[in-house]
Amino acid sequence: MAAFSRSDLADLSTFATIVRHRSFTGAAIEIGVTTSALSHAIRRLETRLGARLLNRTSRSVAPTTLGLTLAERLGEGFDTIAAALDEAAGERAASLGEIRLNVPADAAMLLLRPALPDFVERFPQTRLSVAVEDRPVDIVAEGFDAGIRYGDTIPEDMVAMTLTPPLRWVTVASPSYLARFGRPRLPEELGDHRCLRLMLGNNAVFRWELGDGERLIRLDLPGTLTFNDTATTIDAAVRGLGIGYVLEERVRAHLADGRLEIVLPDWASTGAGFAMYYPSRRQNHAALRQLVEIIRSTWEHRPSPA
Repeated sequence: MAAFSRSDLADLSTFATIVRHRSFTGAAIEIGVTTSALSHAIRRLETRLGARLLNRTSRSVAPTTLGLTLAERLGEGFDTIAAALDEAAGERAASLGEIRLNVPADAAMLLLRPALPDFVERFPQTRLSVAVEDRPVDIVAEGFDAGIRYGDTIPEDMVAMTLTPPLRWVTVASPSYLARFGRPRLPEELGDHRCLRLMLGNNAVFRWELGDGERLIRLDLPGTLTFNDTATTIDAAVRGLGIGYVLEERVRAHLADGRLEIVLPDWASTGAGFAMYYPSRRQNHAALRQLVEIIRSTWEHRPSPA
C-alpha cells in the first residue's frame, strides 16, 4: 500500500464503525453522515486495498474474512490512540485554569464531597469554584462552566452527562417521633402528622410523591416547619420534630445507625438521577470530563454505611 493519507484514516474509522454496528444506518447516525457517504467511503477503501471488506445485503452487513481481521487490528490501534489521547487530556487538564460549577446542596454532599480528594490529587493545578445553591440558575448568563441538576430539569439545549442512576425518595422520622405520635400506614394519613416541608429554590414548596407500584399519590401537605435545605430537614427529623421526605441516599447513615426510620416502607418514589450539564462549547474541557468520570467512579464505589 502506498503512503498513508488523512482520507485513508477517515475511511478506516468509518469501516470500523460499520463493523461495530453491523449496520450502515447505525454507523451513519453515530458519525452524522448519510449512508450513501459511508458506501462511497467503503468503495474507496476497498479499491485502495484491492479486496472486498464487507458483504452487504438488504438486511445485514457482515465483514469478509479479510474485513474481520482488519477490523480486529483497527480496534487495537484505535484503542491505543484513545488511551494516548486520554493521557494527553489528563496532562493538559493539570494546567487548565478554572472550572466554575453551580450545584444543589444534595449534589454537593452526595457527589462532590466524596469526589474532591481524588480530583484535587490528580489535577492540583486546576482551580475548582463551586457555588452551592438550590435556586434555578442560567449557568451561561451567570458565568458558570457547568452545573449539576436532576436530569429531568436540564434545559434541552445543554449537553448532559449522567452521573447517577434514578434516585429514591422516602419518608423518614426518628424513633422518638414515631413512639410519640404513631406511625402512619398510608400516605393519606400523613396529613394528620407533623410534616417537615422543603422549600425549593423558586420558593415553591416541594410536593411529596409516593407510590406502591400500583398507585402514585402527590401530596401537598401542611406543616408548621418549612426549610430551604435538606440538611436542616434531616436534622429536624432526627430531633423528633416531624416526618421528612428526602433522598434515601442522604439518610443512608441515619437509617443504618437507627437515628431515622423509613416511615412508609411500601411507599416511595423514584425520580431522575443527577447529571452534569454544560453548553456545547465546553464539551472539550478535559478537566470537566475527568471530573465527571471521577464522580461516577466514587458514586459506584461509595462505601456502605457502617
